Amino acid sequence: MHDGMTLISTLAAAFGLALVLGLLAQWARLPALVGYLLAGVLIGPHTPGFVGDVHLAQQLSEVGVMLLMFGVGLHFSIRDLMSVKSIALPGALVQMAAATAMGVGLAHGLWGWDLAASLVFGLALSVASTVVLLRALESRELLHTGNGRIAVGWLIVEDLAMVMALVLMPVLGGRQGEGGASGGGLVVTVLMTLLAVAAFVAVMLVVGRRLLPWMLWQVNRTGSRELFTLATIAAAVGLAVGAAALFGVSVALGAFFAGLVLRESAFSERAAHESLPLRDAFAVLFFVAVGMLFDPRILVEQPMAVLGTVAVILVGKTIAAGALVLLLKYPLSTALTVAVSLAQIGEFSFILLGLGQSLNLVPPEAASLVVAGAIVSIALNPLLFSCVEPLRRWVLARSRWARRLEARDDPLAELPADTPHTSLAGQIVLVGHGTLGTALHEQLGNRPLVVIDRDRDVVEKLRAAGQAAVLGDAGEAMTLVQAHIAHASWLVVAVPDILGVPALLALARQLNPEVRCAVLAHTEEETQWLRDAGVTHVLRAQQVLAQALARVVSEPVPGAASGH
Repeated sequence: MHDGMTLISTLAAAFGLALVLGLLAQWARLPALVGYLLAGVLIGPHTPGFVGDVHLAQQLSEVGVMLLMFGVGLHFSIRDLMSVKSIALPGALVQMAAATAMGVGLAHGLWGWDLAASLVFGLALSVASTVVLLRALESRELLHTGNGRIAVGWLIVEDLAMVMALVLMPVLGGRQGEGGASGGGLVVTVLMTLLAVAAFVAVMLVVGRRLLPWMLWQVNRTGSRELFTLATIAAAVGLAVGAAALFGVSVALGAFFAGLVLRESAFSERAAHESLPLRDAFAVLFFVAVGMLFDPRILVEQPMAVLGTVAVILVGKTIAAGALVLLLKYPLSTALTVAVSLAQIGEFSFILLGLGQSLNLVPPEAASLVVAGAIVSIALNPLLFSCVEPLRRWVLARSRWARRLEARDDPLAELPADTPHTSLAGQIVLVGHGTLGTALHEQLGNRPLVVIDRDRDVVEKLRAAGQAAVLGDAGEAMTLVQAHIAHASWLVVAVPDILGVPALLALARQLNPEVRCAVLAHTEEETQWLRDAGVTHVLRAQQVLAQALARVVSEPVPGAASGH
């Protein structure tokens, strides 16, 4: 094929193979990312057959980086982060430091890489993939649970730390290129870089948050969907390139702040929706371009290095994260969920590695090692998630230490001694204080109520507001005892996962045979199943909404003339 068709042939091969291998990965119950990475390996320069243009692919992948970071900014939630800050902030930073140290120990101590290359390699292994995590949590309906929010908050802190790493890496590359410099010179350079970043952030927050929503409003007035999509993409790419040209910051940071500023506008949901197809397409090209860097010969020539890299991701990070969660006095289930969530690497690892290569900070084999670690860890992540609950039950059944750990003394696991007795007689025991539980709590007014929740921050806030609340798993007898279930009139379950309701109700009725139970179901099958399990009142979500809407539309319209 002649030179003028190089771009087209590379795109055709990339998208075609990514589609086929992505489908095969999905059929094998693996994330599609594994297929995209393998597609890149097959059209890369290190495997026989068709070879795509690596230079063109990497340029296209830069657009993928911008759109990925734009999407991260659009979905970044300060409120979600603040709700789990007590565990996510210290946990993520310490775990990243531990994983980076492991990577540095491997690269610098065993392989003889210089310190800058080792640091970039360690950082690439320390951060997990937000895409992989969100899809794993959504597929298991864990995203809006306490454990899911902690895992997502942890990833948000990691993402922010990696954004800062992307900002400072050019400084590290510059000092390396100069053959080293005095500590004072390095400090000045870092401070100048941070000042440039601060100036960019200030411009974005002061000017960008007014200009971008205004621009989208003007485009929206035309009624043209394609112009709105074009405006969204132009904002993401234009600000990314402008940030790099005017302030010397990375394109990733510029795109991130473009998304962050748009998130606060009335058009954030539409911007996310309209840009999604293009974002997904270029994200596929990004992962394919990363796969093209992989040299399969490293599996034969340096098998121990590959094993070491995979061990840091699957074993080192997992143990470090799980231990940190337990040290912060969270239950075993939270520790296992967070640990498994972080046992993979993804897009930020590749972005960091790509920048490291462009700055000549890392050797060529670094890309192959990181891609190998990503393919293995992403492929195994669904299997690890499926093992969390069986492993928890197995450990608790066989380890006295684990049972003590799960049931250890915790001030939030017991009601305060000064809890009013009026709150503990004929009270409602509400399991779960998420979206549904919070709304129900508001409707109940001053009714006696005790809340059970597995989210520490939720219980702390309820206690601070004077509400009786217990931290723990409602399926455990001691948690129900602390909620004084023996004197309760109602047990209301307001959590998304209702699979444990029959066992919970059976345990509650051992302590209080007269307690009534109410649960919200979503299907007719769930309704019948819960009624068979002995639930007193099962409400169908759609029926409740329909009844509420019927009441609204049946009310007489104020001011309407009678007789017409």
